[in-house]
Amino acid sequence: MQHRKLGSQGLRVSALGLGVMGMTMAYGPSDEQESIATIRRAHDLGVDFLDTAELYGAGTGSNELLLGTAVKDFREEVVLATKFGFDMTAEPFGAGFNSRPANIRKVAENSLRYLQTDYIDLFYQHISDPDVPIEDVAGTVGELIAEGKVKYFGLSNVGPQYIRRAHAVTPVSALQSEYSLFEREIEDTILPVLRELGIGLVPYSPLGRGFLTGAVKPADAYSADDMRSWDERWQGDNYAYNLNATRRLTELAEGKGITTAQLALAWLLAQGEDVVPIPGTRNAQRLQENTAAADIHLTGDDIARINQILPEGSAGSRYPAALLVNFQTD
Repeated sequence: MQHRKLGSQGLRVSALGLGVMGMTMAYGPSDEQESIATIRRAHDLGVDFLDTAELYGAGTGSNELLLGTAVKDFREEVVLATKFGFDMTAEPFGAGFNSRPANIRKVAENSLRYLQTDYIDLFYQHISDPDVPIEDVAGTVGELIAEGKVKYFGLSNVGPQYIRRAHAVTPVSALQSEYSLFEREIEDTILPVLRELGIGLVPYSPLGRGFLTGAVKPADAYSADDMRSWDERWQGDNYAYNLNATRRLTELAEGKGITTAQLALAWLLAQGEDVVPIPGTRNAQRLQENTAAADIHLTGDDIARINQILPEGSAGSRYPAALLVNFQTD
């Protein structure tokens, strides 16, 4: 597995990481032992960048604990990323934010315990808190770095000016943001700022929450605890448009002897050496397929054809408007 540099502070990770969120939430029921086996298989395949968050355990630590248990025998060989920023006591779940310095420290201590480690490699602010200046957030994470509890600072779901303000206080190594063939919003306004400041990009949902694997069904075919049941991209005319685009991508992929998912990941990797996608899966076979994308070379003609099929991303919003309003875009 090739490695890439995230930011100018020295963080190096495998060119593809593994998102662990779906092992405890968002995509229906899962099997803990299968999930642990998949994480350990990722290590065997050279994937050393593993992503979790306080939110993914719904405040119980279950996702971080699962990850910590899976990697405890080779902790020093992997990079563990986790996140803070939600108020886990808010109702409904996920509706409130809390990036107050005291809570950041509380989440850090909890994460250290659940991950069964002495340090967090990459500590992200998961989402901005309108009641806490980013300077206070960055300063607190900077203190945790000075104390040896955190190595690198990251941001997620925020915009250019927010990134600049944070970086001026504590250097930011990575921004985690949704980016894929389906979601292209960051290209014009955020990517240039990251490259100006020397900050890496970690795309989440790089396979369009599974749509770009080709294994899709309409929204009403998913269970209520699966986020695809309410995702606009799986509904009505949006679904028809996205399905047609995916079929055209599949034709291109098959002509190259690869899968649609591999094509989508290879496209992301071709966007720059500072881009490290974190596809999520609970299945070791799917993991192996995804990992192979790191060795796929796309020609200029391939890139042009892909951009012709999906010039501006998918049809339908990635999140409901009520949630997107909370994302910091300036």
